[in-house]
Amino acid sequence: MTTHRARAPQHPARASRSGERVVTLALVLAVPAGLAWLAAMVYTLAVWSL
Repeated sequence: MTTHRARAPQHPARASRSGERVVTLALVLAVPAGLAWLAAMVYTLAVWSL
């Protein structure tokens, strides 16, 4: 009797690209949000010390 070796499931290329798009979009949105937060903190400290 021969043995049957199961192949690893094949993932479509679209799924990985979709995931990459989500990560890229998240980074594109997160960077300006982080910079805005940092600017707000600097502004807050500058105004608070006056």
